[in-house]
Amino acid sequence: MGPEVSGDTTAVQGGRRISAHAVCTAIRDDIVSGTYRPGSRLTEELLARRYGVSRVPVREALRTLESEGFVTTRRHAGACVAQPSEREAADLLDIRALLEPLGAARAAQRRTEAHLKVLRGLVRLGRERAQHGRLGELPPLDDWFHETLAQASGSPSLAAMLVQLRRKTAWVYAVAPAPQPVPHATSPGGARRPDPAARAVESWAEHGALVDAVARGDADRARALAAAHTERALAEYRQRRPNPVRASKHSVNTASGRN
Repeated sequence: MGPEVSGDTTAVQGGRRISAHAVCTAIRDDIVSGTYRPGSRLTEELLARRYGVSRVPVREALRTLESEGFVTTRRHAGACVAQPSEREAADLLDIRALLEPLGAARAAQRRTEAHLKVLRGLVRLGRERAQHGRLGELPPLDDWFHETLAQASGSPSLAAMLVQLRRKTAWVYAVAPAPQPVPHATSPGGARRPDPAARAVESWAEHGALVDAVARGDADRARALAAAHTERALAEYRQRRPNPVRASKHSVNTASGRN
């Protein structure tokens, strides 16, 4: 027998309550990871089967994802994974360049000791892993760091925008794992490509300096450091092209595992 559904779009299955928010997070993660490619149809029935819920929380999740720009609704086709243009992809970078320094400045003015404790702990872990070349462990720490910094801004609206912008940028500019660094390798524009391991160490040193400025309450310094850090990160995105947008005629494959 299928799960029961309450009026607040919360499914009950196997004694567990599964909210529309949890379903939304799962679908978003699968979109960002590439499980669902741009243009893929997102059929309520197949999604409900994949995530073990009814269609009600799936429908609510798709509405949320459409408002975030991850999903579009097409006439006669229903919900599909969005297909952002290169102009939209470039706009994401420009908006991040404006908002992330603002978030850092606000954090310097409004952070709590709890925020600082988490940020310092993440910097310690990030530096340790970067110095030991454990690059695969850094993306979750980096996401956690920036989400905590956004929350420290004291503005739920700004924090939500910053987190969503980072997710969308990672999705639109997702590429295969970086190849091993080649001596004297350059980008197509002639600039030397950064060694990923060296860049990781530099990046977490920048995180540490930013946390120091936030801890001192130095909003101007925090803004400047965040602007420089963001510009370096976005420059790396600009060296890539956005994900090729290829429409898919296939529905979601519910048997596939998460990437």
